Amino acid sequence: MADDYSLLGFETRAIHAGQTPDPRTGAVIVPIYQTSTYAQDGVGGTREGDYEYSRTANPTRTALEVALAALEGARHGLAYASGMAASDVLLRATLRPGDHLVLGNDAYGGTFRLIDKVLSLWGVEHTVADLGNIAEVRAAIRPETKLIWCESPTNPMLGIADIAALAEVAHAAGARLVVDNTFATPYLQNPLSLGADVVLHSTTKYLGGHSDVVGGAILTNEDELREQLFFLRNAAGAVPGPFDAWLTLRGIKTLALRMERHSDNAELIARMLLKHPKVERVYYPGLPEHPGHEVASKQMRRFGGMISFTHVDGEQAALDVASKTKLFVLAESLGGIESLIEHPGRMTHASTAGSTLEVPDNLLRLSVGIEDGSDLIDDLAKALG
Repeated sequence: MADDYSLLGFETRAIHAGQTPDPRTGAVIVPIYQTSTYAQDGVGGTREGDYEYSRTANPTRTALEVALAALEGARHGLAYASGMAASDVLLRATLRPGDHLVLGNDAYGGTFRLIDKVLSLWGVEHTVADLGNIAEVRAAIRPETKLIWCESPTNPMLGIADIAALAEVAHAAGARLVVDNTFATPYLQNPLSLGADVVLHSTTKYLGGHSDVVGGAILTNEDELREQLFFLRNAAGAVPGPFDAWLTLRGIKTLALRMERHSDNAELIARMLLKHPKVERVYYPGLPEHPGHEVASKQMRRFGGMISFTHVDGEQAALDVASKTKLFVLAESLGGIESLIEHPGRMTHASTAGSTLEVPDNLLRLSVGIEDGSDLIDDLAKALG
């Protein structure tokens, strides 16, 4: 699907891939096909596009899937009801009881919960490893390893993995490399071009971009895997509604512009935090001091809008900062036009408490929005004191 658009620039693909004017009315924007079922020409005979029931397929969702595939340089794109729904379908489509996967030691709390608390009941085992350490990854692989599950940058510590190197390790072991590209987005990074087999997104975040829709997506070049994912999605029903697909398409159109502004603001704030006496450590791959800066510079266009930092005075001081900001809203999620602040240990990553993935209790995570950068710096500076 993406081949028709492969010679076009990213911004052009974001606006035009899968989104030609409606042939009947000339509508420039893809319509919201708010329907559950479709008239058939005869028993078992569908009309154009094989649309019969919207759990199976919907034209608005198809347009989103074509656009997503074009942005990631994939042959196939599938949209889901949420990022976790996409993760669940992908894991159940590719793993069986007795299989094993390698999980990064700084994975999203919801992903860890799904693998550790749900898949484990199904007999799937996992090993946690530092994906930035290739020797450690190799040591974690077993004969029954089927997946390496990677985030880069990671959530919430902004760690960087060498995707091309991980792909080589995975393929040498007969395993797939899955990359959660939510933080970077396809504008900043394209894991499939670096050797990954599957890319996953929470489209709730930067792709939707306005904190008004929940969704997920899987992108791959594997034809057989696409059929497995499509079948399981249809069988289990984890599909986004047409309005959700339409909202995500709306967000994608401005993704390139927004990511540039997110990155501009994040770079300013990271440098400010680096100099602040109340900040113990700043986690942002755009800083030369970051241990993954060199790798990130090679595989990313820019460094994104996510920053984490620790407070020198401990957990309560961090909680106080989170309660004092005015422009940075205390809330979970990320990737919207507005700036957010959260305490991962008590919020998004509470499920990792007591595990090897537990995050520092004095850690704060920022989703830097597209407001005026100087206003955001002033807001943080006042909250830090």
